[in-house]
Amino acid sequence: MKYFIRAQPPSPDGAGFFLRGAGAVTSNYVYHNIPSKDRQAILLETLRTLKKGGTFAIHDIMSNSKYGDMESFVKKLKDMGYEEVKLVDTTNGMFMSKWESTWMSLSGSAILMGRK
Repeated sequence: MKYFIRAQPPSPDGAGFFLRGAGAVTSNYVYHNIPSKDRQAILLETLRTLKKGGTFAIHDIMSNSKYGDMESFVKKLKDMGYEEVKLVDTTNGMFMSKWESTWMSLSGSAILMGRK
């Protein structure tokens, strides 16, 4: 399998990618595998890389034991100026049933989405 990364050319002022930021951030069942006691901090660092107006959709097992209080985190993001922030349960039939999420050890799965 080959992966291709398309680099953005530098802007006329010499600013690189990280000064301009990413237009979108996506992830599907990755963050729960990162050893950390504070996954919300990891999410904040990821969202920091977005440019103004950039969107994010992060799908993971966002249970309280893995991420802490995500409803409070959603409020925190809104207070920080992020827009259209939602935490959508994906175990209610959107992608799988409650039974399937339990059977596959994916209880607590949700998508965190919004715009910077």
